[in-house]
Amino acid sequence: MRRYLTTIGVAVGILGTSLEAQRADSLSRNVREFVSVAEPVVALTGVMVIDGTGAAPRRDQTIVIRDGRIAEVGPASRVKPPAGARVMSLAGHTVIPGLVGIHDHLFYTAAGGRAVQMGFTGPRLYLGSGVTTIRTTGGRSPYAEISTKAAIDAGRVPGPRVHLTAPYITGGTGGAAGSMAAINSPEAARRFVAYWAAEGMTWIKAYTDISRADLAAAIDEAHKRGMKATGHLCSVSFREAVAMGIDNLEHGMLTASDFASDKPVDVCPTNYMAGIAQANPTGPEAQAVIKAMVDRGVSMTSTLAVYEPFVPGRLSNDERTLSMMTPPLQEAYKTLKHRIDSARSSPFTEEVFKNALAFERAFVQAGGLLAAGVDPTGAGGALAGFGDQRNYELLTEAGFTPPQVVQIMTLNGAKVLGVQDRLGSVEAGKLADLVVLRGDLAANPVVIREVTTVFKDGVGYDSPKLLAAVKGRVGID
Repeated sequence: MRRYLTTIGVAVGILGTSLEAQRADSLSRNVREFVSVAEPVVALTGVMVIDGTGAAPRRDQTIVIRDGRIAEVGPASRVKPPAGARVMSLAGHTVIPGLVGIHDHLFYTAAGGRAVQMGFTGPRLYLGSGVTTIRTTGGRSPYAEISTKAAIDAGRVPGPRVHLTAPYITGGTGGAAGSMAAINSPEAARRFVAYWAAEGMTWIKAYTDISRADLAAAIDEAHKRGMKATGHLCSVSFREAVAMGIDNLEHGMLTASDFASDKPVDVCPTNYMAGIAQANPTGPEAQAVIKAMVDRGVSMTSTLAVYEPFVPGRLSNDERTLSMMTPPLQEAYKTLKHRIDSARSSPFTEEVFKNALAFERAFVQAGGLLAAGVDPTGAGGALAGFGDQRNYELLTEAGFTPPQVVQIMTLNGAKVLGVQDRLGSVEAGKLADLVVLRGDLAANPVVIREVTTVFKDGVGYDSPKLLAAVKGRVGID
């Protein structure tokens, strides 16, 4: 068995996350049924482009795709469709880069203790929603996720590029029904990291009860092996983790125990949400946390969509999301959301949520690198892909402009993963990962949901068809 697992790991390590263009003729028949654009040369004409660099929207643009890459992009007056190209006239549409989800699990948890791998629904929901690259950011069934990634890379399953994160590490007895690795010594942390590095994982993720000594050892070992480290922390504060050399921090202010009063050493305080509720997200204490992160180049992941359902009165009747769930899951989720909405008190108040929005805005204003992901867990109301789209709307609510939000959700994510030279923006020479949206995204954030075609490697996928294949299955697979 060990020889078999090591063989898988070596194969994954060699293959890595493929960044060569995947041609339409290399895809299986099961994948080709979702392909609507297979020609090697394609011209998208008359579009508005928000390119992911933070630049202002550009109208009446032409994008030329050739052999899986962006060959040219510019004003229609200058860029003409090449002879023999398939021309798609897309006046009234917006084109953005493929979304890069930096906290996009391949498992799902929901009301009633449900927890399932998303080997079927996850890849289709992500790709159909415009997410062309994901980082799993903690695994429950790592070998299932290795297999899912391999199937996507081989063209047997439609889905995004996958950057794999090892199973969670935490302290105590493992948390989350024992699905996490209980690490209770620096030596155990190093063994864990070494094992998963050999199996091809590129990130590790620490969870809420890890100790400072164990986290420091895990980060050090990860860096020695060419891996990066992130964390959904609490027992260790943001500033403590930054001092250890962590690369990324998850969930923003909502997991920062820096704001808890009298925080015990190596313990997640029970009152830390009260501290966040009372904190000033732009005050001196918050600025000290932000400065520590920015000075050390530590990026942060926004996952607003997974927290929003816990806020009473927010996002209670999203019929699009409900339609993707199995009928029993629909009822369980509606029951849970009613209980949340009617509760007399909640740690996730509107004030707490607004503080989280403001903290993320302050982080970016200070020069921080903010990326985003859905985290399809918690109450179950933030689905793969759909939650990524909801993040766009929530970041707009936070006060970011449309070009800033697109940059956060595309090029910034590519920078976190170290693939910004090949992905993340609409620029000549990059892989043709593009999302076609019906409408003017600069004028209306809800247009982020109006996906018609998703290009990955220059191959165009029919978004409605991908989503239709998932309808009624979320909660099963």
